[in-house]
Amino acid sequence: MASSVILRSTLPRTFTSATGRNSLRFALQVRAASSTTQYVPGGPILKGTVNDPTEFPPPSRTHGSYHWAFERLLAASLVPMTAAAFVTSGSSYPVFDGLLGLSLVMHSHIGFDSMVVDYVHKRKFPVLGPILTWTLRSATVGVLVGVYQFNTNDIGLTELIAKVWTA
Repeated sequence: MASSVILRSTLPRTFTSATGRNSLRFALQVRAASSTTQYVPGGPILKGTVNDPTEFPPPSRTHGSYHWAFERLLAASLVPMTAAAFVTSGSSYPVFDGLLGLSLVMHSHIGFDSMVVDYVHKRKFPVLGPILTWTLRSATVGVLVGVYQFNTNDIGLTELIAKVWTA
């Protein structure tokens, strides 16, 4: 306790005598004069960073209510489609097998896109955010091509899962 009182009383005098009050004041004035932002009580407000308020996009039904309804319809339709795909054979109904593969990939893409938008937003992560967004988009296109190739040139998605379950 006594050492902290001694340190508190001698530290300001030592700092002032070592640097000189005028040189410290001059350094702060030079920095304030060369700064591109004005001083605001409570801290500077920098443009283009997380300090900026969120700019809301203009209202759009295609990105708002229609988008939300599409996500819910897709998620709800996966349950009967999955059950119907395993009751029927994928080779008997290749269009249905392709529709199931497309729906699963799109459902996964929407979920991963929501995670990227929520947690790696491009305003907070200006380099990593767009990289992850485009990585997700290119991975989704690659998976769609792979599912198409697998359904047309091989046994199909439902036949693969049926064989895995019986193995």
